[in-house]
Amino acid sequence: MPAQFALINGKQTSTISIDDRGLNYGDGVFRTLAVVESRPKHQEQQLNKLFADCERLFIPIPDKTLLRQEIALICSQLTSEKAALKIIITRGKGDRGYRINPNVEPTRILAVYPWPEYSLENYQQGVQIRICQTKLGYNSQLAGIKHLNRLEQILARHEWQDAAIAEGIMLDQENRVISGTFTNIFLVKNQRLITPDLSLCGVAGVMRQIILAKAHQQGQACEIRTVSINELLTAEAIFLTNSLIGIWPVRQLASTIYLKEKRDLYYQLLYKFLA
Repeated sequence: MPAQFALINGKQTSTISIDDRGLNYGDGVFRTLAVVESRPKHQEQQLNKLFADCERLFIPIPDKTLLRQEIALICSQLTSEKAALKIIITRGKGDRGYRINPNVEPTRILAVYPWPEYSLENYQQGVQIRICQTKLGYNSQLAGIKHLNRLEQILARHEWQDAAIAEGIMLDQENRVISGTFTNIFLVKNQRLITPDLSLCGVAGVMRQIILAKAHQQGQACEIRTVSINELLTAEAIFLTNSLIGIWPVRQLASTIYLKEKRDLYYQLLYKFLA
């Protein structure tokens, strides 16, 4: 679905300079916010992540007050009950070559997209997932950052066309579970909530962060560690999260079907964390 409209550096337009480093090198970061009744959900957590990612990549952090004003402006113009707001910060226009010019001004892009109408069955009955063959490469300097280089996820998503499969699970170079192509993943074993360690690769999403924080606050046993494929296949339940879908319970992975009673029990628990 194409963007409905956008603000680029505060101006309503849909074009950027051919010299922008985000276009030429994927030199930038982004976050996607759910907007409900003109109010962006988890805005401060999303912006904090965005600014932290900028800092790690040595991209000048845009004026925070100005960015919040632009978010409020673009959200106030929405006519639909729900929308998706994508915020992109690139390093800005630069000369040809990889060298970073410290005087370049970052580019701010705020784009509004129609709300994706996911089936209610994804929430009520759970989704079917698969294991992807495309692996995530190791890079601790980029791990956790939602940068503009998404080629691994694009290739992984290209592996299947079956509409019955909602998501593909991506592994690292040692065949350890990391995430979905567009989601983070949680599993339950022995009543403990487990999510993969992302210190070498993967994207640390805001929903993942919120669930981990709420689990800690409410005394729910939780682990961040390496996860094997076998652990997924023998888990009591599996869940996928991101800012737009919220939480999807997993119904089936390969020939493994997860018990609805277990899914529903832990789905209710995780859903409370996002309330």
